[in-house]
Amino acid sequence: MPFDKSRLPSRHVSVGPSKAPHRSYYFAMGLTEEEIARPFVGIASAGNDSAPCNTTLDAQANIAREGVIEGGGMPRRFNTITVTDGIAMGHQGMKSSLASREVIADSVELSMRGHCYDALIGFAGCDKSLPGMMMAMLRLNVPSVFVYGGSILPGQFGGKDVTVKDVFEAVGSHAAGNCPLSELIALEKVACPGHGACGGQYTANTMACVAEAIGLSLPNSNMAPAPYESRAEIARDAGRAVMRMLEANIRPRDICTLEAFENAARVVAATGGSTNAALHLPAMAHEAGIEFTLFDVAEIFKTTPYIADLQPGGRYVAKDMHAAGGVYMVMKTLLEAGLLHGDCLTVTGKTLAENLAEIRWNPDQDVIRPVSAPLSPTGGVVGLRGSLAPDGAIVKVAGLHVLEFEGPARVFDCEEDCFAAVEAREIRQGEVIVIRYEGPKGGPGMREMLSTTAALYGQGMGDSVALITDGRFSGATRGFCIGHVGPEAADGGPIALIENGDRIRIDAVAGTIDLLVADDILATRRAQWQPRTNDYQSGALWRYAQNVGPASLGAVTHPGAKMERHIYADI
Repeated sequence: MPFDKSRLPSRHVSVGPSKAPHRSYYFAMGLTEEEIARPFVGIASAGNDSAPCNTTLDAQANIAREGVIEGGGMPRRFNTITVTDGIAMGHQGMKSSLASREVIADSVELSMRGHCYDALIGFAGCDKSLPGMMMAMLRLNVPSVFVYGGSILPGQFGGKDVTVKDVFEAVGSHAAGNCPLSELIALEKVACPGHGACGGQYTANTMACVAEAIGLSLPNSNMAPAPYESRAEIARDAGRAVMRMLEANIRPRDICTLEAFENAARVVAATGGSTNAALHLPAMAHEAGIEFTLFDVAEIFKTTPYIADLQPGGRYVAKDMHAAGGVYMVMKTLLEAGLLHGDCLTVTGKTLAENLAEIRWNPDQDVIRPVSAPLSPTGGVVGLRGSLAPDGAIVKVAGLHVLEFEGPARVFDCEEDCFAAVEAREIRQGEVIVIRYEGPKGGPGMREMLSTTAALYGQGMGDSVALITDGRFSGATRGFCIGHVGPEAADGGPIALIENGDRIRIDAVAGTIDLLVADDILATRRAQWQPRTNDYQSGALWRYAQNVGPASLGAVTHPGAKMERHIYADI
């Protein structure tokens, strides 16, 4: 059935005599009059050669064209960037990672706006490209479907499944003299056996679960590993789905309500997901004009059972979760326990409850537990607040045995200094390591600390020290590691006032984090504190630092939907 383009954005580049120059470009690309008269569907791909997370995305995006054409649309593919965290990790390149989320969202927005596309399918594979793509969808509010490129299959080493986490931890083990160099070299060659994003419940897979839980992805589509042939039909179905959404005028903000964000937070906690979700969910909500902060996320985490036995805290990887029944199997038991809002709309045009009605519980698996028999009664991620972090902090407790810690501070003003101390075996049991001036503004860029935390774990120190930072942690991080401490050091938060030897107390049961220093001493230190100037005084990171807000609100860089005067979809 022909679409009426009179109210679609693409009318501005394809309808009427005055648009003859615009149409001439489409004729130059081989389109016919009939094809130009169709709705234009942007297919945004974060595909590139930077890492295996992204190498299949362009091919999947091209298959999505078929579904768009079948549904009566005209596909228009374009690309955006990614910064791949596993490669950026542990050096100055990680400062680019979080900033890339904003660049991805901005670049998709600008391409869609500039060419007046009517709908959007987004393909992403690595960490920040997932929330970045979904932020663009919510900002533009045209009918949209998100597609994850899929995870990598686990490698095999010593008769067991391994992931890149094992390689990072082996670096620490090697530094401690417990892993021969030959073994480290052998491991690095087999840990990542092909295409796809990191296999554990790290940031990419966590946000892929979010995309399904929040309703922007097709049911049980995202956990299928990248090499699986089923990914081709998933891509094709995404093209068909976005055309049905365009016909029914179903938009991302119809789907991503406050209740949908609450559903997404539930699934993060239930799967022991990455702490980065507490950064990305507020940022996505910001694009829709919804207030959903770190503390809102943390409140949901408190009442969510941990039911998916996934790495890094558990035993299994995304491939196993897919075989067990996928994200919808997790949500099936959560809904039956009254922990999800079943009336939320999804990209299928049906509600979440209607989608889940088609799912049958799989008793022949032990990856996903029923809510009645959880791995632990509360979520795998916990929010913290106290005198050290008045604006909050976050810790991943999935797999942890020790949930309370008190010790003397060991302070570092950047990750490199801390990593050098770890490599030199200078860290002592019982210490609370503090890495500061690594926040969104102070870094700039809020680096992840996987190299440091993995090295500690590899040295056997993972359970005997705590680490806190105003930066972030990878979804692959394990150990007592607290991130997103706010206010950050660059803003003069309490973390900037800590000195070596100060006592710090962390209680992940009570949800508190406190600096045990008298108020008068802190007042003296505050009076003497001076803001620092970072090395990035030009370029993209300078611009990012000028605009970025606090981590508790998502580290966003613009006022969001609450200040918008028009929505792109309605131009």
